[in-house]
Amino acid sequence: MSAISSSTLKRSTWAVLALACVSQFMVILDASIVNVALPSVQRDLGFTVSGLAWVVNGYLLTFAGFMLLGGRAADLFGQRRVLVAGLFLFSASSLLAGLASTPGVLVAARVVQGVGAAMLAPATLAVINTHFTAERERARAFGAWSAAGGVGGMAGAVAGGAITTGLSWRWVFLINVPIGAVLIGAAVMSLAGARASRRESLDLVGAVTGTAGLAALIYGVMQSADHGWTSLRVVGPGAVGLLLLAIFIGVEARVATRPMMPLRLFSIRKVAVGNGMLLLFGAIAIAMWYFTSLYLQDILGYSALRSGLGQTPAAVTFVIVARLAAALLPRTGVRPLILAGSTCFLIGFGWLAQAGADSGYVADVLGPTLLIAIGIGLTFPTLMAAVTADVAEGDAGIVGGLANTASQVGGSVGLAVLTTIANGNSSTGYDRVFLVAAGLGVGIALVSALLPRSID
Repeated sequence: MSAISSSTLKRSTWAVLALACVSQFMVILDASIVNVALPSVQRDLGFTVSGLAWVVNGYLLTFAGFMLLGGRAADLFGQRRVLVAGLFLFSASSLLAGLASTPGVLVAARVVQGVGAAMLAPATLAVINTHFTAERERARAFGAWSAAGGVGGMAGAVAGGAITTGLSWRWVFLINVPIGAVLIGAAVMSLAGARASRRESLDLVGAVTGTAGLAALIYGVMQSADHGWTSLRVVGPGAVGLLLLAIFIGVEARVATRPMMPLRLFSIRKVAVGNGMLLLFGAIAIAMWYFTSLYLQDILGYSALRSGLGQTPAAVTFVIVARLAAALLPRTGVRPLILAGSTCFLIGFGWLAQAGADSGYVADVLGPTLLIAIGIGLTFPTLMAAVTADVAEGDAGIVGGLANTASQVGGSVGLAVLTTIANGNSSTGYDRVFLVAAGLGVGIALVSALLPRSID
């Protein structure tokens, strides 16, 4: 009987991992699949150029801004409740987006989708962290979770064009509805035995100031590409965001029980250092996927679909290496994998910076992007495992939310800064971007010296 019970428990645990991975896949897929469909959306609904950007920005803004709140909610109200609620919100808003007949309805649906994603992403990390406690199994689980996100990004770049061409841009959103329905059923079943958190009151002041501060800061950064860093549209929201975040930290320092963000977590070296590294990593990921895609389209003249196919080898490499890194992590520890990944960043981005208008894909793009993808595969799951390891179950959600927020904020700020660099005087506009990304890889290597060797 004990053997049967153990086998059943193991199957149940890996079913939970499948649930977390497919949920993460859907969130990342939705962040990338929409880009290819934007021209069709603009034609059908009559978006202005500036308004069309909010089909993407509305999602990203609430996704990053609400992540801490979503993570803390999972700790206070239970991982299953928040995961199911996030899936429902994400799926319902996807349905609304797919049926939208006006620009305002579509943007509103995307904003709500971002909130749903902000509940999902930290909840999936919390579920993994509480169900996989052994170092080897936890590393494998984070490797699978990271790979699922990579597959989502890869599939989004290719599937967006195929769905928009073969069906309609509306199915870019509607495809989430059946997937979400299946995941809700799976969550109810596979997490049925999960411990429900005690019903406790949310730190409302912390929730408001933290969420509004992040949202305002990210909104200001988003405006920099169109208005410049000294514009009031950038400085104003940025200053308000920083002020609110300062108030948030002051409030959290005084909350005696169940604060929105327990500041004691930053006394844990791997949490503090790891999240700093995730900020840098977010900018590196943007440099790889976003700016390489732009280089292929703007400089080499690729179509959006061909560009997505051109990045597919790198995405496949990332998925494979992420699983390999998960297997190596318990044996090598954190720093060797981070240093190996940083070396790949330095060489890969340095190589890619040499590409110009007369470069070829095979000779000048494929090799360096494969190297960078290896670096991402070695680095991302390792950092996620290190940041979230050995954290009390009652803090698993907020730690997952913090890790996701660090990566998203790093990506948002990185996108704004690197766009400014790309618009400067340069032969292609992208060589400096790739050189800066190489420097960020060196920065990750240097900061990794502050991490403990073992994640336990």
